[in-house]
Amino acid sequence: MSMTDDAAIAADIRLLLSDRAPDASICPSEVARRLWPDDAWRDVMPDVRRVAVRLAEIGVIRITQSDAELDPGAPMTGPIRLRRGPRWLD
Repeated sequence: MSMTDDAAIAADIRLLLSDRAPDASICPSEVARRLWPDDAWRDVMPDVRRVAVRLAEIGVIRITQSDAELDPGAPMTGPIRLRRGPRWLD
């Protein structure tokens, strides 16, 4: 992944969350499918998660699993959701 792809991923995470209610969440696969609409989206899921972790580390988003907020520095397995974080700016 290039820095351009990382920037596109971060921008799309922000766009999708901006289009939802403040307390709503998105699935990382929504981002991957929008940016890579063919079957390639599955291959970029680790990159989407990596960019999401970076955004969570600076508080722009929160990463959750069920209702629990995950530590962005901890290993993550299973389905996650992305939500607006404490440093979210509209």
